[in-house]
Amino acid sequence: MEQQTTQTVDKVEYPCAACGTRNRFPRARAKDDPKCGKCGEKIFPRRVVDVVDATYRPEVEDCPIPVLVDFWAPWCGPCKISGPILERIAAERAGKLKIVRINVDENPRSAARFGVQSIPTMIVCRGPLQIDEVRGAIPKAALDARLDRVL
Repeated sequence: MEQQTTQTVDKVEYPCAACGTRNRFPRARAKDDPKCGKCGEKIFPRRVVDVVDATYRPEVEDCPIPVLVDFWAPWCGPCKISGPILERIAAERAGKLKIVRINVDENPRSAARFGVQSIPTMIVCRGPLQIDEVRGAIPKAALDARLDRVL
């Protein structure tokens, strides 16, 4: 009975980015960038995902891989510069890092929760824990270096 409980705890259930099917796999296998059992596509997204207050927890806190959360606004000049950089990083680190963005004008609850007072602000989370924070737009090489340190 105890062995069955341990196996259940070590499993993760997460939806496929392509088709939405919930896939169950061992937590240790999350870092191997698993494929969906239904459609065959990779489970974790290859692009930046838009998140709202209501979807923050399932998209960020329940994700079995680290997540970079970009707090942004469409009128923000530095945010427009950071956007393409984050898209490139999302493609390059697909399966190892998930990148999401939250529009602070439309989702004030998430911004307030993290004390976001200037944008862009990027935080790196592992589950519900914040493990790093970057305020302001920085070059891709500098962001890659920060990510390498914390991941």
